[in-house]
Amino acid sequence: MDVAGKVAVITGGAGGIGREMGEIFGAAGMKIVLSDVQPEPLQKTVDHLKTHGIEVIGHATDVSQWDSVCELRDAAVQAFGTVHVVCNNAGIGAGAEGPMWEHELRDWEWAIGVNVWGVIHGINAFVPVMLANGEPGHIVNTSSGNGGISPLPSTPQYAATKAAVVTITECLYGQLAGTPLSASVLFPGPNILRTGLFESWRSRPERFAKTRPRQTPYTTVESLEEQMKAAGVQIAYTEPVDVAEATLEGIVNDTFWIHPASERTDSALRERTESILARSQPDYLRAVPG
Repeated sequence: MDVAGKVAVITGGAGGIGREMGEIFGAAGMKIVLSDVQPEPLQKTVDHLKTHGIEVIGHATDVSQWDSVCELRDAAVQAFGTVHVVCNNAGIGAGAEGPMWEHELRDWEWAIGVNVWGVIHGINAFVPVMLANGEPGHIVNTSSGNGGISPLPSTPQYAATKAAVVTITECLYGQLAGTPLSASVLFPGPNILRTGLFESWRSRPERFAKTRPRQTPYTTVESLEEQMKAAGVQIAYTEPVDVAEATLEGIVNDTFWIHPASERTDSALRERTESILARSQPDYLRAVPG
């Protein structure tokens, strides 16, 4: 796919991976539509991209709301005529605490609303427009190694929703066969990213608000690092710009699994697959704090 002059819509675009996608895609000659649930950081990012000569607009969007995503689609079409690339990148970490049987249902509702319904809304709102224009196009759905490859038992909402994103994208890819469109699933990494994911609780909508006071601090990058250390996982970092560059390369080359090489991740995938094939207990999960 030749991306120069094409239009890309990126959700979760105010910071982290989404912000870097906007900059990298824009530098490749694309017209950019950034969306985020936080209007002020979104506007700052839009202003930043404009200083680099990128043709970009921003549109505040709550991806868990169908009408909000439809408004994003309409804004993109009004500004640039059509859409060629959609990156369903917005995601949250839920912020539950304790064992999952004590988690509030609203923790599940919020995670599913953003991480799963956000992807579904993006597909349903944009794919018909992309098919109608008859041009090559691409949908990228952001998953995670946590769930998409193998889950951290301490994060059931996040892991479950990111596993769902993989299956949704596989089905989408199969159904798009024979059309000008294609799809990819993105696994950011292969290492920890320092993004705003761990502070997503700050913008939690009132309709998903917790019904009882939290008893422990929210998970931070630092506390996740401690969990990984306890599991014997060496801590390393991936820069969001590297993920954005890999995403652009995946779009250009029509790569379904946008998944940087990692022996650690490959090992986790092998362990899980071997356990399934052997019909054995998932002992690999016991090494991870739950």
